[in-house]
Amino acid sequence: MKKEAKFFREAAWSQLKGNWKPAVLFSLVYIIIASVAQYVGSKSDLISILISLLALVPLGYGFNVAFLDFKRTGAPLKIEQMFDGFKDYGRVLTTKLLEGIYIFLWSLLLFIPGIIKAYSYSMTSYILKDYPELKNNEAIELSMAMMKGHKFDYFYLMLTFIGWLFLGILTLGIGLLWVNPYIATASAHFYEYVKEDYERRLLE
Repeated sequence: MKKEAKFFREAAWSQLKGNWKPAVLFSLVYIIIASVAQYVGSKSDLISILISLLALVPLGYGFNVAFLDFKRTGAPLKIEQMFDGFKDYGRVLTTKLLEGIYIFLWSLLLFIPGIIKAYSYSMTSYILKDYPELKNNEAIELSMAMMKGHKFDYFYLMLTFIGWLFLGILTLGIGLLWVNPYIATASAHFYEYVKEDYERRLLE
């Protein structure tokens, strides 16, 4: 059964009720670390690339999969979850780096194909967590298979958060402390939906 963007937003909002404090703290720590890393990286292009590879890629992975754990267990987020990407650093880094290269190459053709591929690959981080035996192209290809028929659905879901993001920016970024967990939780719910749909299609 097809689910609308409203379903994922409401599911995320409902789950975050009573859990906003740890989610906002988690978001704050992530923003601080990422901001410091980006500031250090602004000194030179080489340093920027190294910081992205050494810190921001695994950190971003950890942020996203932490909310998948939160979606599944309902347990309050813990700061140490943010660093899970460093526990499997090689696999996470090479896969996410390959994903970025593919998106860049598709974007060289036209802007739209790059966007489409970005949404095709958007479940890769969750797949790396759920399927530890997969890496690189295997994880990316599974993301593409899961997102078949769902790319526009996810695009539209993200589109519905534009107002929230704009509000977060208007508050000098403070509102993003709440918006980021909201989006991350909704995305985790969406992943569970497309994963279930993919597994159902395999049985047909």
